[in-house]
Parts: sequence; C-alpha cells; structure tokens
Amino acid sequence: MLMNKFIKFLFVSALLIHQTRPEDGYRLWLRYDLISDKNVLKQYTENINYIFCEANSETSSIAVNELRDGLTGLLGKAIVNKSGIKGNGAIVLTKNDNSNFTKSVFTKEELTNTNDDGFIIKTAFYKGKKAIVIYSKKDIGLLYGAFHLLKLIQTHKNIEKLNVHSSPKIQLRLLNHWDNLDRTIERGYAGFSIWDWHKLPDYIDPRYIDYARANASIGINGTVLTNVNSNSAVLTHQYLTKVKALADIFRPYGIKVYLTARFSAPIEIGGLNTADPLNNEVRNWWKEKVREIFNLIPDFGGFLVKANSEGQPGPNDYGRNHNDGANMLAEALMPYGGHVMWRAFVYSNDNPEDRAKQAYNEFKPLDGKFLRNVLLQVKNGAIDFQPREPFHPLFGAMPNTNLMTEFQITQEYLGQATSLVYLAPLFKECLDSDTYSQGKGSTVAKVIDGSLEKHSVTGIAGVANIGNDRNWTGHIFGQANWFAFGKLAWDYDLTPEEIADDWIRMTFTNDIKTKNKILSIMLSSRETVVNYMTPLGLHHIMGWDHHYGPAPWIKDKPRADWTSVYYHKADNIGLGFDRTKTGSNAVSQYHPEVADMFSLLQTCPEKYLLWFHHVSWDYKLKSGKTLWEELCFKYNEGNKSIEETINKWESLRNKIDQERFNHVKMLLKIQQKEAKWWRNACILYFQTFSKQPFPDGFETPNETLEFYHSLRFPYAPGIRPTW
Repeated sequence: MLMNKFIKFLFVSALLIHQTRPEDGYRLWLRYDLISDKNVLKQYTENINYIFCEANSETSSIAVNELRDGLTGLLGKAIVNKSGIKGNGAIVLTKNDNSNFTKSVFTKEELTNTNDDGFIIKTAFYKGKKAIVIYSKKDIGLLYGAFHLLKLIQTHKNIEKLNVHSSPKIQLRLLNHWDNLDRTIERGYAGFSIWDWHKLPDYIDPRYIDYARANASIGINGTVLTNVNSNSAVLTHQYLTKVKALADIFRPYGIKVYLTARFSAPIEIGGLNTADPLNNEVRNWWKEKVREIFNLIPDFGGFLVKANSEGQPGPNDYGRNHNDGANMLAEALMPYGGHVMWRAFVYSNDNPEDRAKQAYNEFKPLDGKFLRNVLLQVKNGAIDFQPREPFHPLFGAMPNTNLMTEFQITQEYLGQATSLVYLAPLFKECLDSDTYSQGKGSTVAKVIDGSLEKHSVTGIAGVANIGNDRNWTGHIFGQANWFAFGKLAWDYDLTPEEIADDWIRMTFTNDIKTKNKILSIMLSSRETVVNYMTPLGLHHIMGWDHHYGPAPWIKDKPRADWTSVYYHKADNIGLGFDRTKTGSNAVSQYHPEVADMFSLLQTCPEKYLLWFHHVSWDYKLKSGKTLWEELCFKYNEGNKSIEETINKWESLRNKIDQERFNHVKMLLKIQQKEAKWWRNACILYFQTFSKQPFPDGFETPNETLEFYHSLRFPYAPGIRPTW
C-alpha cells in the first residue's frame, strides 16, 4: 500500500514538473498534458484502461509506448500493457487478418480496402468486453493509428463509437532538407541543421528520435537529408556510415532516408574524368556506389537530383537529356526498390524564353521516356515558390511520367521565420487546381496520386523549415506548416480549417473562443501576406540573393531572370508580365480550358492578373478601381490585416502561456514593420511609372524611395552558401 502511494506521488510530481516548465515549443503538437475539463476527461477514463498488442516488433513497441505515455499524461492515470483482453477499456493493436478477434470486428471489405500504411480504429465488443481496436496490415500502420487515437483525445473528440478508416492517398510523403554538411541551411530560418555530421555516427542526439516521432505522427515516411545544391562528399563511405546511423533511428518510425546525388560525383569522388550518363564506366560507378549504400542501409529510399539548373552539373553538360541522367541512376537503384526524384526546376540564362515556360519546354518532349522508378519532382508553380502563383503547366502535361509535387514549407518568399503565414491554403490552392487534362475534375491532386493517369509510384515533397532552434521552426506558427504538409500529403481532401483546428487544439488549447480566434488569424494570414507583398499576381520582386524584403528595382544582375524588373515589366503604360499570345504565350502550355481563362483580361482571376497580363494603370478592375488604385488598396489592406492580427493576439494575453504569447507578439511586431516596408517601398517605386497620386485614405510613406533602395542585409539568414 505504501509503495502504491509512493508511486502515485512520484507520478503526480512528475506531471506537475512537466506542466510548470517554461513553454519553449519543443514538444510541437505532441503534448500529452492532463486534460483539465473533468467532463471530457471522464469519457476517456471510463473507456480506456490498458493496452493489448498482438504484434511484436520494434515499431509496434514504439506504438504501445507512445500510447502508454500519451494516455498516462492526458488521463492522469497509469495505462499499462496486458497480454490479452482482460476486462473493459482495452486498446487493442492488431494486424492479424485471420484471428477470430479480427474477423469478429472487421468486415472483409474493410480489411481489403486498407493499404499498407493505412489503419482502422473501431469501437468493438469481444466476448462482452468493450475495446478500441486499431488494425493495420503493417506494423507502421499501428503506429499511425496510435498517433491518430492520441490526436482524437488531445482534440477532445468523442470516442464512444469510433469507426475511422484512413489510408494515405500518396505513396512517398517526403521532407526535403536543404541542409549542408557544414550545418548551414540554404533558405533555413530556424538555426543550423539538426544533423550534427561531425558527431555522427557515434553520438545520437535525442532530437533525432523526437524528429522521427513528429514525422510519424503526421504520416511522413521519408526524409532527404541533404541540400539539392549537393555536395558529393555525402556519398563517400565516411559520410554513408553517418547516414546509416540516422537510417537506423528512423526505420522503426517508418521513415526512409534519401540523399541528394551530385551528378558530377564520379569525377569529384570517383576519380573518373567524365560523368556522362551513357559512359559505361560512369554507369558502373553508380551501380557500385548504390550497392555500397544498400549494404549499409537495406531500406535506403533513393536519390533526389537537381541537375543543369542554377549552375549544377547534369546530363546536358554531355549533350544528353534529363531522361538519360535519371534513368542511369534509376537502373542502379531498381534492383533494390529505390527511387529517383529528378527535379524539373530548370532554366537557362542562355535561353531568351520566358522562365515560366522553360521547364515545360524541356520536359514535355521527354514524357514516357523515364523508367518506372523515376519521379519528376515539379514545384507547385513555374517560377519559384512565390506567395501566390498558378499551378505548374507540367501537371497534366506528362501522362506517361510519374509526377510529384514539391512545396516549400520554409518561408523563403513569405517573410521567412519572422512572419506568421499558415501555408495550408497555398498548398490546397495548387492541389485543387483543375488541369482539365482529362476533362473537368482533373486536379493536380489526382495527377500526383496516380489515379488520373494510372500510376502506381506516387509522391509529394515539402522543403523543410526545421532547424536546431529549440522550437524547431523559428516561429511557433511555422510548426503548423510542417503539420499541415504532412496531413495533406496523407489526405489532400482535408481542408485548411480542419487541419488548423486540430493543430491549435493539440498545440495551444481546446477552449473554443480562444481556438476560434487563433483559427481566424491563421486562415487569413496567407492572403494578408500576399496583399502586402505581391498582390494581383505580382511575383519575384524580393531582395537580391537573401530574398528578404522588397526590392522591385533589382536589375543588371548576372541573369535577367534573377532580377525583379524581368518579372513586373513596369513602364509608363502599365504593370505585369504579358504571357498571352501577344507576349510570351506561356498560357499555351495549359490545356485549352485553362489557357482560355487565363488569356482574357475579363476571365483571368484577378489574383493572377499581373502574372499573365501587362495591364494599363487606368484599367478598371471588378472593384471599380483602376489598377493603380487597387494596387494601393491591396497594399494598405495587407497592412491593416496585420494590425487586426496583432489586436486579436493581444486579446489572448491571459489565454495562452506567457512564453509563447510573447514569442508570437514580438514576431508580429516585426512582421508589422516588414508589411509597412513592403507597402511603402513597392508603391513608391511603382509610382515612378504610374505618375499618379496616392488615392484617398492611403497612408503616405514616411521615407523616400532612395531610403528603401539603400537598405542592405549582408548577413540575412538563409543566404545560399558558396563553396
């Protein structure tokens, strides 16, 4: 009796210490604090008493431990493992299709319709005992199901009559880390890389395990460890042993490791004098290198390749096509089940063609020429992760090639880690876009999930926003974008509202009023940023190299398409890039229904107006305002929205812990300054062309254009390193 009281004392003390420590954001959305609402708590304590797992593997053990620790924290009572169903309140984990228990709970159709990563969670009775049953075909599905059940409890959902069926729509759900071996991160705004290559493989940072937990909890099953602007050293044996250490940690969490392959590696580390993909020595070198990798890492995922883009080496250097390079690597990987993800982000300084057209022009003729284990990785838009851009015309244009989408979770062009920008609406805008490639309803999502064109190899990638900052993403709300990417990679039919609702409840609070205020901030945040940065289809007018802040005046750089004036085409007549038949004719790369819509001023969505049209300053928009007036209005509207966001956040002062409240408040103040900077700099610059006064109600800038032009940021984070 005394021992039981002592154990209870230790448990309660641990909970109190756990809940009173400073809130630094490290726990992400995996917060298992005691549920304070007694009525909600009662539902769970009455239905959950112990765990019984029929599987026996490292992954299933992790699932059991996660459930045990999570439920113990949430319910405030010890949840233990038992061998068998012994009373009410069991959580049963099973993958045995043929057991009497499984057959009594699930129909044959339910079991058949669950894919290898999927799971079912049902409330069931077995021999008069009430239980919650988690079923999957594979051990990893048990872990995904365990995290889902914990999410239901974290978000205070009713679990009396559960009947959840969940299988991912996309096969490869990957994070792309743009991390360098020296621990800098290209376009990273949350500190240095979490991969400590110097200490690996002998020192295993506990953060690696928490990274794996977080990714498994949202269904991410692959991670590309290194930057697409790659360093061939990672393919040396010295570094492969370090990669193996990470792969061993991630494997039980269902996460495969991938590496970026520098195309010139056979020269740089192989001692060859060529990297020609049709050269037999080169092909054999890659086969031997792949054999070496798989001997160390039997479940290695494969390679991500950036080739012949922005100075990176590639097959074009030898007069070969992209399919020649991709297929060379694919042949080496195919016996082991590995994949090649070949990036379609290519453009040439020597090509006078509109940069928005170049990827399509280069890859469309290669449709059907890639091996089956190659995925062409296409950015969501044709330029480069802009705050808003139309979907990439390659989606729907290559029916005989595996296409995957690449989104950017890190906010390179969206204020970086100083700005609150919830990106699920941006992701959904692309995924829901209709390509019309096979008639109405041919969405980008249906292209990449393989259903539209009957592909069995499918994928989606997100450029990670993770660093070694204590809160992982620099901005607490940056965590929501990591979370949202994983959720949409699993099920693109989820809405931004649903995803944000879960994240807020798991991260901050289940209080409805507080939750709804945070939700309104998140759902309006992306449009706010578009308005004060690049409204009406403006794009690529940010600072040179670091991409921080406005600089629409950038010109005279080594490449025309690395300047701002290339894209906005401002002159005394108007503003915008003409991509219709009278201009670059980039609209012709879309299917006729889409091309016709974008081609006409009257039908082009105004959010893309200046993307596709050079519009006169006096052109009347749907609002009745001229282009100049609407431009000023949008920049003002974005600034007003930030002020409203600050006021909403201030109203939550006593509803959220002080540490995270102050963290967000300070960053919002920075964002407010940046919004004014964007508005003033851009409007002053464009006014030199429009020659028109500011409309009534527009706040006159308090500095001159020359002042904004003089600003310099030589040490802004995320600048591309030079080796």
